[in-house]
Amino acid sequence: MRKFIFLMVLALSTFTNAQLAQKLGYVDSEVILKQLPEAIKAQGELDALIQKWNTQVDSMTMVLQKAYADYQKQEATMAEPKKREIQQNLLAKQQEIEEFRRGKFAQGSGEIFQKQEELLKPVKEKVMKMIEVVAKEEGMNFVFDKTGDILLLYADTAFDITFKVLDSLKRGK
Repeated sequence: MRKFIFLMVLALSTFTNAQLAQKLGYVDSEVILKQLPEAIKAQGELDALIQKWNTQVDSMTMVLQKAYADYQKQEATMAEPKKREIQQNLLAKQQEIEEFRRGKFAQGSGEIFQKQEELLKPVKEKVMKMIEVVAKEEGMNFVFDKTGDILLLYADTAFDITFKVLDSLKRGK
């Protein structure tokens, strides 16, 4: 029994020492992106594009509202076929606005997200390369991002057990 306890204490102390030898770090990518000139420029371009598209939506909406107000003023004196035609035109304009809005701003598939990816991809790549350089200089094994969901940004490949897990899964262990 004493041997078992001694071996457990030895194993735990070895495990603890191995854990202490690992060096962890984190970054706040939000702070980096708010202060990096390339990111500020890219965000400025995105903001200008969003403003332009919002102005277009506002303009289209004002045209629709004016057309609807005109329709309401004349509705009582209109023949039924003319009413239906104008109603269909108003509905088509409303759908056009919604399609425009969806095409520009839809989560994940809108033009704004594609433009964001296009503008920020080189910035993110630059940041990731620098994180790796600093992590190696500092002797860090892992670097996390504390913004939003905690993400692993860098990991020393010596700690990658992906293929060991995959192998165990394939062997059925």
